[in-house]
Amino acid sequence: MTGYNSNGDVATSNANGHQNGHNGSSNNNGNGQQTADYTAQENHTNNINNQEKIQCYLSAEELRALRVMNEDTYPYEVIQEIADFIVKGSSMRPKIGIICGSGLGSLADMIQDAKVFEYEKIPNFPVSTVEGHAGKLVVGNLEGAVVMAMQGRFHFYEGYPLAKCSMPVRVMKLCGVEYLFATNAAGGINAKYSVGDIMLMHDHVNMLGFAGNSPLQGPNDPRFGPRFPALVNSYNKELINKALEIGKQMGIEANMHVGVYSCLGGPTYETIAELRALRTMGVDAVGMSTVHEVITARHCDMKVFAFSLITNKCSTEYSDKKDDEASHDEVMAVAKNRQKACCELVSRLIRQIQTTS
Repeated sequence: MTGYNSNGDVATSNANGHQNGHNGSSNNNGNGQQTADYTAQENHTNNINNQEKIQCYLSAEELRALRVMNEDTYPYEVIQEIADFIVKGSSMRPKIGIICGSGLGSLADMIQDAKVFEYEKIPNFPVSTVEGHAGKLVVGNLEGAVVMAMQGRFHFYEGYPLAKCSMPVRVMKLCGVEYLFATNAAGGINAKYSVGDIMLMHDHVNMLGFAGNSPLQGPNDPRFGPRFPALVNSYNKELINKALEIGKQMGIEANMHVGVYSCLGGPTYETIAELRALRTMGVDAVGMSTVHEVITARHCDMKVFAFSLITNKCSTEYSDKKDDEASHDEVMAVAKNRQKACCELVSRLIRQIQTTS
């Protein structure tokens, strides 16, 4: 066993249970026989060397992400500092927050009079490490409303705890945001869905929550919201109905659905058995984001509108065909082809909110 002697040095137990100052040598057991020390001592030198080896393979951005991942959770005061930094830097208080999903970053490109903040330059802010997520926060005007849009979100599979993945939602709240628009790329489980369709989310199945993982874990700060928030009406029905009407005006109603989304941890895509289980549970589309952001938004009383762009059809039958396997390249390609329709849907909905409120 290990311990510390009176000099503060690490001490170890030999085979006879005697405690010795650790000097890397064997010890005499009193009978002229040598015994080896059995140490459970952590080798800090090796750990440092290993960290240095890891750093050799990481970019400066990845090293910063690694450091941020290892920091403590964000208290109210730190989030307030981030919000103040953004409001002061943009000279604007946004009303609508937008989280751009994979390949949908062009939503932020529509913002006028934009002030752009790179994530790495925002104090205490994480960075996104996923292709298709630019890592920028954009504040400006869109359809007469002041908005702030995230070009790149943070995922559980990147190594961030859920509280950090959804921390920007709380930043939005303290900046003045009342509405959260969350978009994502998702796999379609519902057999009626086609690639390129848009599914408006009216509910979700929180698989990470089933495992006891929540963005609200830990002490609750009532300045954000209650200890036990209700999620029965997480997705604003009025905004869903407005979006459906806009879809008719755009002529894309045949490619729009209202359904249930589920978030899994990733980064692997789902197995056939998992997809079948989700289908049995009533899930229409599956991804690796959004749910914890929605939970955080509802916790701090924001109105939520969210939709999934169906970028691939999930296979629920066993097959040896490679074409049945999902890929990130496919997700990005479909998102690029459908981003114009997604952007128009969001901008028209923002216009309606701005003109009626």
